Amino acid sequence: MTTYLDAILARKRDEVAALAAARPEAELLARVAGAPPVRDFAGALSSRGGPTRVIAEVKRASPSAGAISAGLDAVAQARRYQAAGAAAISVLTDGPGFGGSLDDLVAVRAAVTLPVLRKDFTVDGWQLAEARAAGADAALLIAAALPGDLLARLHDRCRELGLQALVEVHDEAELERALATGALLVGVNNRDLQTFAVDLATSERLVPALPPGVKGVAESGVRTGADARRLRAAGAVNLLVGEALVRAADPSALLRELCA
Repeated sequence: MTTYLDAILARKRDEVAALAAARPEAELLARVAGAPPVRDFAGALSSRGGPTRVIAEVKRASPSAGAISAGLDAVAQARRYQAAGAAAISVLTDGPGFGGSLDDLVAVRAAVTLPVLRKDFTVDGWQLAEARAAGADAALLIAAALPGDLLARLHDRCRELGLQALVEVHDEAELERALATGALLVGVNNRDLQTFAVDLATSERLVPALPPGVKGVAESGVRTGADARRLRAAGAVNLLVGEALVRAADPSALLRELCA
């Protein structure tokens, strides 16, 4: 049976094939040479026991929630996040599922001084060259979307381009694959990408299993200070938060609460 993730990945592969046919990777690599210096995404995050750090996300919609804030001004939101103490900014660049674009990333990167993560469904090295050419400092690699040795190859490609990779996992088998690539940043997604169900217990189980020297990020389902305290008790000192901040009447106040 086709899952949500299968459908998204099939669409993304078709989309990337069309884009790559119109714009050869060599053209992107020429732009990479002139891209601004990479900001240290990993360095902005805490090691175990450190202060809580939040990667605040610019997000207009999602397949699970539908429209969240269709008219969201990406730059204004990112500036709010920076002023309220975010450690880094995540920008959704997928259009059909999330209402984002690469233009959002370019604009946000120019408007803030924080490291910027490109959040998308990466299926090909071409997207990584595109991300770096646009000024991204880090890129998301989803283990569930990258079978066989593709995860390791794209992780290596990030390193070649100067991008830092946040490798996302959902279970123990994916965590083992991520660590085998040499990943130093591991995101634990509390949302099951097959069903979209959310359970913070996923981070509570997997973050403590990370070896020393690997920074973990708890992703999805963090809505309140209580959620942040629960995850911190399990060792998750870095959080990626999107929907709750976008929906909040006062995103700055919520962000400060999460950081505290």
